[in-house]
Formats: sequence, C-alpha cells, structure tokens
Amino acid sequence: MATPNPFTFIVYVRDAQQSATFYGDLLDLSPVFESPRYIAFELPGGTQLAVWSGNDVFGDRLPEDGSPTRTSELCISRGTASEIDATFTDWKARGIHIIAEPYDDVFGRTFLAADPDGNLIRVAPVD
Repeated sequence: MATPNPFTFIVYVRDAQQSATFYGDLLDLSPVFESPRYIAFELPGGTQLAVWSGNDVFGDRLPEDGSPTRTSELCISRGTASEIDATFTDWKARGIHIIAEPYDDVFGRTFLAADPDGNLIRVAPVD
C-alpha cells in the first residue's frame, strides 16, 4: 500500500502548465503527477508542491480579475548569507521577478521574488 504524502502545498495559478514549467526550472524538479489543471512536484521529506488552476465543478478558484489575495509565501531555505546572495544573483540573471533585493531581517539574510501569478517566494536561511 502506498504511503500518503504528509503535506501538499498548493499554489493557485492561472495556467498550471506555465507555472509548472516555472517551478520545475526554478527548483530543478520534474512533476510526479500531471493533469490539465493540477501538477505536483515531490519535495524532500515526501512533501509535495502543487500548482492548481481551479476545477470544473466549482469554477475557477481565482477572482474574476485573476488576482487572488496573497496570504502566504513559499519559502526556500539556503544555508548561508552568501548562498542567499548567490541565489538572488542567479534568479535575477534568469529574469525572475524580484520583489525585494537581499536584506537582513530578524531571522537573517533574505530576499523576495514572485512567480508569474504574483505568488511570493522568499529565500531565507535554514531555521
């Protein structure tokens, strides 16, 4: 019998395939499950990250203007400030939309980026 995933984090997007390509390239991952509107990636520890563009039963999960309220961030941990700065330099060179350049916060060095739908991606030190 298959063991269920302990957690799946779902990011709501307008175009699941476009977002899956973005996250696959960003995280160097291939999907473990693909459907027309829902695509999932396996993360370390058995957790999954999925992109979902809504469903046919209840309609699109996004408001009519296509801009959902942002209430969370995806956080990617890096070990040191220099690794965080190097990730920032790499992402900026790749054209990733940067919201906030690297700065020091109460938990250490961090910066903030966004995916094509404006979902926030924070890079920060390992807790």
